[in-house]
Amino acid sequence: MKRYQVVGIGNAIVDVLTQCDDDFLRRMGIEKGIMQLVDRERGEALFAAMGERRQVPGGSVGNTLAGLGNLGLRTAFIGRVKDDPLGRFYARSLELEGTGFPNPPSPTEPLPTSRSMIFVTPDGERSMNTYLGAGADFGPADLDPAIPREADFLFLEGYLFDKDKGKAAFLAAARACHEGGGRAGIALSDPFCVDRHRDDFRRLLAEEMDYVIGNEHEWQALYQTGDLEAALAEARTHCEIVVCTRSGSDVIILSGAERVEVPVHRVVPVDATGAGDQFAAGFLYGLATGQSLRTAGRMGCIAAAEVIGHFGARPETDIKALFRAHGLI
Repeated sequence: MKRYQVVGIGNAIVDVLTQCDDDFLRRMGIEKGIMQLVDRERGEALFAAMGERRQVPGGSVGNTLAGLGNLGLRTAFIGRVKDDPLGRFYARSLELEGTGFPNPPSPTEPLPTSRSMIFVTPDGERSMNTYLGAGADFGPADLDPAIPREADFLFLEGYLFDKDKGKAAFLAAARACHEGGGRAGIALSDPFCVDRHRDDFRRLLAEEMDYVIGNEHEWQALYQTGDLEAALAEARTHCEIVVCTRSGSDVIILSGAERVEVPVHRVVPVDATGAGDQFAAGFLYGLATGQSLRTAGRMGCIAAAEVIGHFGARPETDIKALFRAHGLI
């Protein structure tokens, strides 16, 4: 038996939340209701200006692995954090949620741990200011190939594909996973990231990935077409399992000649943050436990629906109990 059922690699980001009013946003020059990247100086100024803070471990694939750990799978998340209060918090939180964090916080890391400073106004709007920090510089030196070699499934975060060091680390991780008989996959993460690295993404899919998860905009960006079906038809020639989420419409899953469309149970969204991350958790839980593609897709949709029903990117109820209630396990 492998040591891990799922191993993920991504940017280890701590979400730091505080409540404020619109006057505070204006004084600090924070644009309301959007996510923007900030540099180190701006990030430290905003962090210092926050009132009562609440810290939550985040990051796209980090959220997915936390979901899988809570579902009881043997999991590990590989990321890069500094040995500072946020880095120690991140590592400790994942371990408490059942997910291993094999890279210890580094005392020699020059950059602070990645953080997203989220200002929540009384109307529920979340204004996010993200400093990418240490996690965004993940590279081959941060990877112990023995970890993905011991994984049934490897899951990569497309955002980290933005730098050459990240690309090299992903190739090394995917090859180690395959050497151990595992299957490697990636979340496309963002259409702008896809635009910047289209040729490299296509090559990665064709040569190294066994499954890929993306939304309709990301697939269309990857194959430079407004025709989703044309994009997916091309994708299925490159990759064994192709998954396309569509913001409230049926999820499309393709594998060889098989096509599965999984209906989405519509709910009134409270906070869409983390919906894609938890879809991936449910879907990967299905794959890792030997379910059909249709059942895995349904599990993904159930997990996503739960997380958009409340604030925060991680489940607040027992997802496995929801699977049982729907007759999936």
